[in-house]
Amino acid sequence: MEKMSLTALARQLADKAENSKSGRSARTVYGGHEHVLRQTVIALAEGQKLDEHENPGEATVYVLTGRVRLCAAENAWEGSSGDLLIVPNARHSLEALEASCVLLTVAKAI
Repeated sequence: MEKMSLTALARQLADKAENSKSGRSARTVYGGHEHVLRQTVIALAEGQKLDEHENPGEATVYVLTGRVRLCAAENAWEGSSGDLLIVPNARHSLEALEASCVLLTVAKAI
């Protein structure tokens, strides 16, 4: 069994994001290419965006800190700390409305 503090990791990644050219930082905390399930903490500086991309499988975004907007086609959902956003099975993007950290969980389609 393993344990980690997502709060501490989010704080660390937020610092990296704020000090990086890209305005983002991420670390996979569970899974990877060899697993169906993958969980990644992503930090985005205010105004930064993950450009539109395909959904690789079932996915959720849990907002650890900050406020984000998930957009798919003409639909948009905002989430703040403690909110869980279900990622639609469509091209989508994620924008940080303020400095934010999220836990992205993806179960890749086989």
